[in-house]
Amino acid sequence: MKREDDQQLWDLLGQAKPRQLSPFFARNVVRRIRERSARFEWLRGWLSPRRLVPVTGVAIAVIATILTVHQPAGRNPADRPPDVIVRIDPQDYDVVADLDELLATDETSLWDDDTQTL
Repeated sequence: MKREDDQQLWDLLGQAKPRQLSPFFARNVVRRIRERSARFEWLRGWLSPRRLVPVTGVAIAVIATILTVHQPAGRNPADRPPDVIVRIDPQDYDVVADLDELLATDETSLWDDDTQTL
């Protein structure tokens, strides 16, 4: 940029007080950069394989234990009807009821027959 392009800017810059850099400027900049990298040092320590592998193993073992011990209420075999009842069609209920009555009368008549033969 030439002085003729923006005379007001150059006049303003001419009035500004020049700053002197400290002789330790480079050292201070490097120190600040190192301080920033030290902030995340604890995160690097936790993400190292030396700590990450055992912690992951323990977490997997705890999750596996919880999944094997915990049984949802819907999977209880006592609540599920037997397969024979599930296979019966609704139309067959009348036949099953008639069979139950037939068996009941057959059992009672069997005892009646035995008492007559004695």
